[in-house]
Amino acid sequence: MAYLPIEDYGIVGDMHTVALVGKNGSIDWFCFPFFDSPSVFGAILDDRKGGRFRIYPSCECLTEKQLYWPETNVLITRFLSADGVAEIYDFMLPSQTPGARKYGRKLVRRVQGVLGEVPLFAECLPAFNYARDMHQVTITPGGASFSAPGTHMGLAAAVPLAAFGTGVAADFTIREGESATFLFGETEPGSGAGAFPSEEESGAILSEVVNYWLRWISKCTYSGRWSHMVHRSALALKLLTFEPTGAIVAAPTCSLPEMLGGVRNWDYRYTWIRDAAFTFYGLMRIGLTEEAERFMEWLEHRCHEIEPDGSLQIVYGIDGRHDLTEVTLDHLEGYRGAGPVRVGNGAYRQLQLDIYGELMDSVYIFNKHGTPISYELWGHLRVLLDWVCENWHREDEGLWEVRSGRQHFVYSKLMCWVALDRGLRLAEKRSFPAPQRGRWLEIRDRIYEDIMSRGWNQERQAFVQYYGSDHLDSSNLIMPLVFFMSPTDPRMIRTIEAVMKSPRNGGLLANNLVYRYDPEKSFDGLTGEEGTFNMCTFWLVEALIRGRQANPQWVNKARLIFEQMLGYANHLGLYAEETGHRGEALGNFPQAFTHLALISAAFNLNRMLGDRHAS
Repeated sequence: MAYLPIEDYGIVGDMHTVALVGKNGSIDWFCFPFFDSPSVFGAILDDRKGGRFRIYPSCECLTEKQLYWPETNVLITRFLSADGVAEIYDFMLPSQTPGARKYGRKLVRRVQGVLGEVPLFAECLPAFNYARDMHQVTITPGGASFSAPGTHMGLAAAVPLAAFGTGVAADFTIREGESATFLFGETEPGSGAGAFPSEEESGAILSEVVNYWLRWISKCTYSGRWSHMVHRSALALKLLTFEPTGAIVAAPTCSLPEMLGGVRNWDYRYTWIRDAAFTFYGLMRIGLTEEAERFMEWLEHRCHEIEPDGSLQIVYGIDGRHDLTEVTLDHLEGYRGAGPVRVGNGAYRQLQLDIYGELMDSVYIFNKHGTPISYELWGHLRVLLDWVCENWHREDEGLWEVRSGRQHFVYSKLMCWVALDRGLRLAEKRSFPAPQRGRWLEIRDRIYEDIMSRGWNQERQAFVQYYGSDHLDSSNLIMPLVFFMSPTDPRMIRTIEAVMKSPRNGGLLANNLVYRYDPEKSFDGLTGEEGTFNMCTFWLVEALIRGRQANPQWVNKARLIFEQMLGYANHLGLYAEETGHRGEALGNFPQAFTHLALISAAFNLNRMLGDRHAS
């Protein structure tokens, strides 16, 4: 079966893991029991070996549609033919629902007949441990069981199953008003396919899950323009949250390529310290304080695990583990043959100085808009700030985790300034003891002067990627957002203007989409091209909003770019990390950073437009 475009997927989940469901009714990615566990279905990384769970019509003349039940994470895939219409309701059972308490953590696929009758074929072909482990299939009363080393899973079904390849399959017909439910999940050894609800109870479980999500999204306080997209982003972020610890994964997939034929394939199923400030700002702006508080708990635990030299690791496992050793799975061909397939992330060993700024900014935001931080946490933060004072001048691998060697990246210096600035503000507002206050202030100001003298390129009339270079980097658009520089400062205005030129003219803007940098001019140690970075496009929107006093035309430009960016979401309102030249999704999917940036840009653009209309 041919690979689907990345943008042709939706996701369902239970805040422990997710499943990617294609418009063709195929679940092609599902790791269990957690986001970063080995895959059970992984056809998105190898169509032949990876394994899938597909339900699709066996008739022709077919149209496929996909949507979410409004304001929920219940995914509906519709098949329309000349003879009838059928729908699949895909969802997982959040732990707080009665269905989860009775049946455990299950992936539910409820097929419903809408009109006429539709013949369907279901195939469940698991491939455990990234298709490395053999498994035994047993047909049992009410379904089938699958046994692999250390793993026992079952498929309970309302229709008879038969052995098929490495799994099971079923031919059945669904008629108007009928339903047939499939439950897939972990089972106890010897328990067969596991417990199974009647169709009436299955319908009640669906209603419970719909109501769970409607109650959850009702906590969102955002009601401005583009509320549908903001709510969808919030719902996606909730699915990317690991309920046991409060961590949020960068994305639930690994090794989806940033460009077909390249080597930029990474595992994003972990939690980066860098995401902290953007997470707090995005969630708290729209009233989702409980999720922000849980993430703060995870972050505080990491601050209790400072390395012996006083530093932090840049990325951790969702359970807080430190070792994320990167390995290549050479037996898998990769999405559309675009290997390598990597699991783990070797960047965890890198030096990335910017994380201290994001960490301190997030703590400052949380202390201001959430719950005041504890004295114990402040003690750990003081250690980190002292470490920044000793190490800010070092070269590092930077925000983009380059593999070409360290540089004096401007963004890294900027965020070291943010770390000390927020530490000073926090000490002042909370009257915390800060014996090194004078040193923090001195170093903060020294960093500022350093950036202004060495990060500014007089010839380019712009802030550049690293000291001594003449290459642009879209991360410098963050400067006014973190209050390093006035948005109307001439240097900031010229930097924005430089970024907004086309790549052929030395800029980063193509078709109103922003590249993070030009990989041809700024060698990052990797071969191949990449698409535009979605979050960077939203950063440009925010920079234009803030700089409107210098150029009133930027208001219209910001709105146009934002509206066009919304058009690059997939049919469900979800984004991958990047957008390709033909508008296709590239990279891991869906990406939390992009959805957080969308929320922030929507909030600030809506507020600006509201103020303007009111005047």
